[in-house]
Amino acid sequence: MNTRAPFTAEQAQRIARAWLIAPSSGVIELDADWTGASLPLLAPGDQAFAFADLRPAAPSLYADEAAYYVDDTGQVVFVLDPAEHSWVDFATMPVYVAGDFNGWELAVGQADWALERGEVNGRAVWLRRKPGATLLTEPPQQFKFITGEHRWLELPRDATNLVSDGKGHFNRALLRHRTGRNLFEFTTTEPALLNQAHSVVHVRDGREAPKTRVRLGKFFHELRSDLPLGALVQPDETVFRLFAPRAKHVRLFLCEDLAEMDAAFGYELDRREEEGGWRGVWEAQIDGNLHGWYYWYSLSGPHDVFGHFRPNHKVLDPYAQAAVGGEGPGIVLDPAWVGRADRSFATPQWQDLVIAEAHVRDLTAHAPIALDAEERLGFTGLTKWVRSPDFYLKQLGVNCVELQPVHEFDHQTREEYQWGYMPANCFAPASSYALEGAQASQVKELQELVAAFHEQGLAVVLDVVYNHVGVPAHLLFVDKLYYFELDAAGALENWSGCGNDLRCRSAMTRRLISDSLIHCIEVYGVDGFRFDLAELIGVDALREIEAAVKRVKPDVILIAEPWSFRGHIAAALRPTGYASWNDGYRNFLRDYVHGRGTADRLEYFLKGSPWHFAYWPAQTVNYTESHDDRTWLDLITENDGHNGFHPTQNDRQRTHLMAAILLASVGIPMLAAGQDFLRSKHGVNNTYLRGDLNALDYHRLARYPATHAYFADWIAFRRSERGRLLRHFSRPGEGFFQCFSRPGAPALVALYNADGSQGPARLMFAVNPHTDDVTVPIGEFGEWKWELLADHECFYHEGRHPPGEVAAPELFIPALGCSLWTCEA
Repeated sequence: MNTRAPFTAEQAQRIARAWLIAPSSGVIELDADWTGASLPLLAPGDQAFAFADLRPAAPSLYADEAAYYVDDTGQVVFVLDPAEHSWVDFATMPVYVAGDFNGWELAVGQADWALERGEVNGRAVWLRRKPGATLLTEPPQQFKFITGEHRWLELPRDATNLVSDGKGHFNRALLRHRTGRNLFEFTTTEPALLNQAHSVVHVRDGREAPKTRVRLGKFFHELRSDLPLGALVQPDETVFRLFAPRAKHVRLFLCEDLAEMDAAFGYELDRREEEGGWRGVWEAQIDGNLHGWYYWYSLSGPHDVFGHFRPNHKVLDPYAQAAVGGEGPGIVLDPAWVGRADRSFATPQWQDLVIAEAHVRDLTAHAPIALDAEERLGFTGLTKWVRSPDFYLKQLGVNCVELQPVHEFDHQTREEYQWGYMPANCFAPASSYALEGAQASQVKELQELVAAFHEQGLAVVLDVVYNHVGVPAHLLFVDKLYYFELDAAGALENWSGCGNDLRCRSAMTRRLISDSLIHCIEVYGVDGFRFDLAELIGVDALREIEAAVKRVKPDVILIAEPWSFRGHIAAALRPTGYASWNDGYRNFLRDYVHGRGTADRLEYFLKGSPWHFAYWPAQTVNYTESHDDRTWLDLITENDGHNGFHPTQNDRQRTHLMAAILLASVGIPMLAAGQDFLRSKHGVNNTYLRGDLNALDYHRLARYPATHAYFADWIAFRRSERGRLLRHFSRPGEGFFQCFSRPGAPALVALYNADGSQGPARLMFAVNPHTDDVTVPIGEFGEWKWELLADHECFYHEGRHPPGEVAAPELFIPALGCSLWTCEA
């Protein structure tokens, strides 16, 4: 039976796409299957490009693009390449074909839709064969792949059979007129030059159809060099290397004085040959140690929609270790001057972390110590504040600070405030945070800052941005096609919401990320990283980055913001060594303190969001506020306009409930700096340019000392020996927790170590988010001799008599109240 659809002559004449799979071979994809007796007349569209051979491709080759093809018996063969989904353990996790034809998610558990091992195009794959008669219909049916845990597998962005729902979600289409008979392979007489645009045409009746550009395929984005890159200072020469695989010419400009930039001398870089040929690296060797000199590049290359080469643009070296500003120039640094960090600080184990997210200037702007105006702008002022005996975060008791981006970002003036999420370079510290940025003082100042945090017992996690770049987008001028995600027309994709998406699938992009992270560890001594919009980096890239960084620092802290405007990858990150910001936890707790939420859901989050979100306890970063959007207080306040600047009594009590739940939850707790003194941004939602609203108002420590003390006491308890039952390296047994609630009520009582598996000590945590009192039956545990440690107002330290006791068999929990109890059984 022929299941292939009829097609129009016009469709069959159109070239849908053409790409190189190697410098001397490629594939042409027609818009519809070709059924002619002879080959279509496909020809090069330019003189620099000549075919040596043209032949029909095996239909199975279409599966590389479309995830299906139709075999010679008329069966649709669904094909999944496991190499593109490394986070899935295919040996233990079933994967299913799901679509219009089987109820989508209802396919999970249906053995006849489960993928099986197979081989296609010489590769081990997972596949499923099905009769084509019921699948190849009009309108086209859509499909995806889904795991046995109901997780949809990500689709490649450049597949030709993607169908959008208009909301950022994509499916694949089964197209009757494209079954694999629409592909033709070709070889060329000479290897194609990467820095030239090539095209093909389909000729009919002596007339050429419009030219179709031949794109560079996976081999191009897998192009990689292991040569050291950047400005490499040696005793008697300085070597400059830049990876720019499609450039036609690369020039280096140097000057010793910034005032001489207009008269800077230019040097032509040469292609640096390596074993196996040229791998995209350009090199210049200049006599002398050029430490402290300024430099930049200019590049020329193909002029088309996939190139953004501007020979007059000053390009900042992606590997510059310091820069005068976001636009450059870079500063040549001698490694002997840069030095290496003291890495003797013991990074806390993940389950012991209590993180505070903070911004350099927010911490320093109103710090109550003597600082001049220049120091309050950056690293040196913060270093002095950190070393003060009254340093706020030290008094709060956290043992880790997560600094918002500190690398060079786009800014017009040094005084201009922004969060730093528009990066210009991922090696160079922000010059606007330095006292003498043009002299690279930012390098020494950041080293001192990290050392100061370590002296105070705080680990340092840097917020890093690798999903997009700021303005000017220097990598755009190095190679738009290699470094950025583009649509078929060459336009920049924008799932970051910042104008572009970095192509982290490219080999040298991954190397750039890994090299910069390793640089931060070796030069600055940082303890870990939080990856902004990590969904756009991708699970496979993140796994490769993890392996590279852990070779240098095995205990490095790795945290992902596991989403973007396109999707969410927390589930896919579970088999990796990354923790993830838990947005579900954040959203739930905002509702729960208002009585909206269930006890069962709170139990799930108290236990560390097991399995569905986190495989291991410290894989969930629990938080209720970050730099984004409104503050916690402004979101939950009873005041109009989301303005919690003057909080109500209920606002305070709900904040105490949040603090207690957050610090009693398994996982890594993260606070936003200022939460403990009821920070408000007057209801403003997006404050990324509002230094006036973001700067910490330390006067609120005096206004709300009891709330600050409540947070500090909870942190101290969690980090203490008595709080070890809240901190877990591995999942406890099923009997560790025992929870009690009343049907239909959100109040919950949770017992930790109920089964005694971790010694005789037990903890009992009770919480009631309702505005009415409640009692919760706790059965035989009510007979135990419990000691009250804390309630919703304070901790009861030695010498302070707690007011209540457990009245068996029920526990009383007041309105908007909570309590923490301990006993030895």
